[in-house]
Amino acid sequence: MATTAPPNPAPAPKRARRGSGAVTLHDVARLAAVAPITASRALNTPEQVSPEVRQRVTEAVAALGYVRNHQAGALASARSRLVAAVVPTLSGPVFGPMLQALTEALAERGYQLMLGQSGYVDSREDALLDAIIGRRPDGIVLTGVERSPEARRLLLASGIPVVETWDLTPAPLDLLVGFSHADVGHAVAQFLVQRGRRQLAVVAGDDERSRRRERAFCQAAAEAGLPAVRVIRVPAPTTLKRGRQALCQLCESGPAVEAVFCSSDLLALGVLTEAQARGLAVPAALAVVGFGDQDFAADLNPALSSVRIDGQAMGRQAAQFVVDRAEGRDIPERVVDLGFSLIERGST
Repeated sequence: MATTAPPNPAPAPKRARRGSGAVTLHDVARLAAVAPITASRALNTPEQVSPEVRQRVTEAVAALGYVRNHQAGALASARSRLVAAVVPTLSGPVFGPMLQALTEALAERGYQLMLGQSGYVDSREDALLDAIIGRRPDGIVLTGVERSPEARRLLLASGIPVVETWDLTPAPLDLLVGFSHADVGHAVAQFLVQRGRRQLAVVAGDDERSRRRERAFCQAAAEAGLPAVRVIRVPAPTTLKRGRQALCQLCESGPAVEAVFCSSDLLALGVLTEAQARGLAVPAALAVVGFGDQDFAADLNPALSSVRIDGQAMGRQAAQFVVDRAEGRDIPERVVDLGFSLIERGST
């Protein structure tokens, strides 16, 4: 039932008189001349109050700069409507499409995304997960399937839905959407072998997923009877500069390389840049394959062949997993293999 204003409403407080200095719901109620429970209803279940009360409370919120305590609401409903995602880096473009799709798909269902960056080397994931779990999100979206024993313990004990992405494993923690890095490495090696390339090289980041692609690439080359693949590892996250430096190393030692598989498109761009500086014809003298199929890959000259991962589909599926689990729906298929596409362009 709506509450009407008394004849002489209380004067508006300039600031909340609390030790923290924060504006409270009681301050909003005083300014709107309603009871605190009515102010709460106007904000949380506005259909239960009259339009006139809703307007007064809304104006009071705006005048005071009141920020609602979502944590208190989450405790009451056992739902935070918050989802946390952890990626190794926010500086590289490869995770962008997944995060964008994840954000949009969650927002459509009334959830918000909180991002964390774990790093590649000396990962901060354990401490980050401890902080995230303490805030009781409705779901956690992680990159990869490699976890420390402590991280696995925290996640399993939390009871929070967990979606692992960007990888495949026969034993996921909970839910999984990704692709096989070993299959990627094998497919790229076969692709280059079929085009008559024999002296192969890999320029790879030093993270575990890149190394898995590297190992599968080398194994497939050996199975085809090719000479040993020359491998150069660089720190992750990878950069154009590291790609240039890697091709310098390859050119200055050993036989001439005929094809290079890079663990990122940025590395591949660096290889292409250094090849042009050295007068190496691409693809006649050197074929180059990247990973990620970033927006710039098709616009290079020559256009870069690359492995395409559907990051948008990954983000949408991760969001669906989280929402289904948070809202109590059955999930018959807990693992989704999105696969990949090898896009052939001018660099091969």
